[in-house]
Amino acid sequence: MGERAQSHYVKLTKDHGPVEDITPGELNQPIEVPQLAVHKCIECGQPLPESYSPPADEAWMTGIFGCAEDGESCLTGLFCPCVLFGRNVESLHEETPWTAPCVCHAIFIEGGIALATATAILNGYIDPGTSSLIFEGLFFTWWMCGIYTGQVRETLQKKYHLSNSPCDPCCVHCCMHWCALCQEHREMKGRLSDNAFSETTIVNAPPIQEMEPSHGKENPETSSDYSNEHTGLELQAV
Repeated sequence: MGERAQSHYVKLTKDHGPVEDITPGELNQPIEVPQLAVHKCIECGQPLPESYSPPADEAWMTGIFGCAEDGESCLTGLFCPCVLFGRNVESLHEETPWTAPCVCHAIFIEGGIALATATAILNGYIDPGTSSLIFEGLFFTWWMCGIYTGQVRETLQKKYHLSNSPCDPCCVHCCMHWCALCQEHREMKGRLSDNAFSETTIVNAPPIQEMEPSHGKENPETSSDYSNEHTGLELQAV
């Protein structure tokens, strides 16, 4: 019997290590395809064309101290700032009614101002330590409300690509809350009026067509011609 052919298989032992060190999970990485890479909007997530470039920050239509330019919003912001804030939030988020932010603003801002006024009036009847504690709590609440209202202003800036004027949105509301509310209301009011259709197209409906039933009999000449046309056929045997 001839010699046994040499086997091409190598018997592995414990001394044989892996040929290549593969990191766990290295083979399950996603593949990047440049053709499928699509730029999307950060706000809405819709795909954008390749030639799209984000618009630069625009300036506000009115200044921070231009409250007198709109008398209605100026009076509302002066005497009822909670109502003006609720209207601004409703204009930004249509699904949110204006009553909820209005009540929150009235509790924390107007309520805090009323509590601070009462504490100042009753300064002699309240313990100084209690008064200082109340003012510290009101000061902290004021800054927290400024952060919340500043986020609303920041949402408005992202929507219309507005620049920080005169500074960060939260700092604007903490330092000039009433002026900021009026400016935001004027900005949204002006933007909505610019986006409205200046010309309306009037489309006239077509005239109504009515079918009148024929009460009379058919014309005998027409009926006779129609019958002669069909009766004039001849049958031929095949």
